[in-house]
Formats: sequence, structure tokens, C-alpha cells
Amino acid sequence: MRRIHLKGDVLCTIILLVLLGILLYAHQSSSPIWEAVHIRNRSATSKDLLKAVPQHSPVPKSQAEARSNTSKLQTKRKDQKALMKSKKRAGRNRSPTKTSVIPTLPQFDFEDYLRKKDQREFEMLIDQPEKCSGPGGAPYLLIAIKSIVADFDKRQVVRRTWGREGVALNGVSVMTVFLLGVPQNITALPLWDKLLTYESRAFGDILLWNFEDAFFNLTLKEIHFLQWVNTTCSKVKFIFKGDADVYVNINNILEMLADRKADEDLLVGDIIFHAKPIRRRSSKYFVPEYIYGQGIYPSYAGGGGFVMSGHTALRLHMSCKEVELFPIDDVFLGMCLLRLGLKPTHHEGFRTFGIVKPSAAPHLQVYDPCFYRELMVVHSLTVAQIWLMWNLLHDLSVRCHGSQDATVWPFKWSNRTPAAAEPNGDEDHGKHHYKIRVFVNH
Repeated sequence: MRRIHLKGDVLCTIILLVLLGILLYAHQSSSPIWEAVHIRNRSATSKDLLKAVPQHSPVPKSQAEARSNTSKLQTKRKDQKALMKSKKRAGRNRSPTKTSVIPTLPQFDFEDYLRKKDQREFEMLIDQPEKCSGPGGAPYLLIAIKSIVADFDKRQVVRRTWGREGVALNGVSVMTVFLLGVPQNITALPLWDKLLTYESRAFGDILLWNFEDAFFNLTLKEIHFLQWVNTTCSKVKFIFKGDADVYVNINNILEMLADRKADEDLLVGDIIFHAKPIRRRSSKYFVPEYIYGQGIYPSYAGGGGFVMSGHTALRLHMSCKEVELFPIDDVFLGMCLLRLGLKPTHHEGFRTFGIVKPSAAPHLQVYDPCFYRELMVVHSLTVAQIWLMWNLLHDLSVRCHGSQDATVWPFKWSNRTPAAAEPNGDEDHGKHHYKIRVFVNH
């Protein structure tokens, strides 16, 4: 048998290869025993211990379980690293103009409202005690306009047009007051209190209370006005209450009231029937279910403008004391009417949600004076439109089809059936429209 003689360098190479193979095998197996030996050969830190045994998991009972858990931990770490790299790449590629969608939040803090809603009495800062106690006594018609401090121009156009104080054609007296609260942002209108002081001295028609003049505080404005009527103007015959951005045909209203008795119940306007609470959070009229859980509101008059008798105003003052405050003033007044068992009367001449051009006259402008001739109240007009309509309706040269009389002559209703009018439902606060008889200019 032939002997094989190996040189020393070859033998050393073979031994090194065998040792290298053993080391590679041990590294791939990742045995906890090997790791323990490796940790013992140097200082064992908490980081090393956490690597050896996964957090929040029990110590393996067998070598097979240990090998399985260690393999899973390594796979999880690799997945986490890959996910982090993917997020970084996505962040670099994202367009700078792209924004995340922000959930729609309600425009009003209802929880704060619930905490404060039982506070119903606020100090009166500016009063007009002589408004109903002058030489002529209480007025036949009191015009009460909801306003805010900044809307001086709207108050001025009302004073100079349909809201003028004095004696009407039929000899009855008309007086006007504006209902205000403290501005929400006092810094936006410096010296606002001075403005109202000078305005009150000049015109004698400002009623100011010490509550914040916010949309959902209009209910406070309602109850404080009724309180003022009860204490200061209890002898008033009739009241028109509305907004400053409406056009009102006072002559038509006085004609309507000619055969009405002031000591009987009356509330007439654009009555909203079977309106549903708005649950859409982006809406101005959003009311959550924990504020009002029922599905239908009681019948109420659109707040753009309505007429009531002095007798009804005094009764409403008492009934509203027994009704829990509600943030929408129109609906709140409907709740007070329901408490009285009084049904408001709908009248098609009150257009508190504006008017729509009728299909029978597509070329007619909605500010045509003949279009307004038969109406009582039209809502959502600008200051310029109110001024224009007042002058057009009092222009002797303006005549309407079917009549040679100027528009300032006494108005006569024709074929009016207000009791039969029924509104069409609409999601946003009961908006609806009706067809009306149309006049055109020559």
C-alpha cells in the first residue's frame, strides 16, 4: 500500500477549512446555546439579553422551540426594516401639495352651550323706554329687526326705506327698534360701544343686551325682546319681527292687519311645516341628536320676517319661560307656540327664503318692482337692492301690466288662498317656493 505524504502547508489549509465550515454551520443554526456562549465570552448587556429572548414572550422550553422563535423574530425584524424603507421612499415621492382629509367638525361648541344654556337673563345695556310711552302711546305696528353691531349700513337703509318711523297712510303709527348683542370679536370693530351710543342718541332705536351676538344666541335675543315688550311696550297692537336683509312692504302688511284684532292670537308668516333636524355636520343648522332627539320640528315661522299681535307676544313671553332653550331661534319660537297650542298661519306673501324667477316669465328680473308688488316680505337682499326696490316701488312712472295705477297706490289681493298653501320639504331648514302672479313693465 502506497503511503500519501502531505506537506505541512496543505495540512494547515485543510484544518482551517474544516474549522471555517464548523463556524458557518454554527452561525446558520443560531442556537441559543451558541448565543449564550457568545454572551459569556464578553460582558452581557440588556440589549444582548433582549436579542437572545424576545420581549413579552415566555422562555422557550426546548431547543426546537427556541430555534423556531428566534427565526420568527429575525423575520419580523426584516419585515419592519422593509416597511420603514418603504415609508421613507413614499414620503420622498409624495407631492408637497397633497394634504390629508380632515374630518368635518361642527361649527358650534354644543357641549359648552349645554353648560351655559340655563343662563337666560342678561343685563340690558341700551334701552329705549320712551319708544312706547310717548305722546301717541304705544305704536300700532312695532318693527323689530335683528341686527349685529357691524351692520350699520343695513340699519341705515332700513331706517331710510321700509322701516321709517311715523304715521302711515291710514293714520296708524309705526315705530322701529333694532335688537343687538355684544360683538363676538370686539377688536374687529374698535369703539363699537361708542358707535351704538351715538347711534342710539341719533335715532333712538337701539336695544342692546350683554350677551355675545352669535348665531346660536339668537334665541337669547328672542326671549329678551319678548321680555322688553312685556315690560316696556305691552300696549303695542302688532309686531313685525325680522332680519335686516329683507325688503318689507309695510303698506301690504298694514292692509292685511286692517281687519285683525290686536287682543286676539295671531302669528302669520312663511310657516315651515314638518322640517327635519339637519344632521349634516357642515350645515349652519346642524343639531346633534343629544340636543334634539326627535325627527320632526314643530311648525315655525321663517325668521326672515313674521307678524304677530301684541296679545300673542305677551303670551309667548310666558310660554317661552317654560320651554328649554334651543339654539335655533325660529324653531325655539315654534316650540313656544306648541306649548301654547297656537297654530301659526301661513301666508304666501312672506318669502323668507327668497324668490325664484317663475318659469312663465323667464326674462323677468327678480328685482322687478312689479314682481314685489303683491309680496309682504322678501329675504336675502343686499343694501343696494333694498334701496333700489324702495325707490322703484315709489316711482310714479312705474306701471304694471293690467293696471294703469302707479305701484304706490293701495294694493289689492286677488285670489289669495294662504290657508291652502303647503310648503315643499327641503333638507336645509325647510326651504320652499311658490308660484305667484307675475306683472311685467310696459
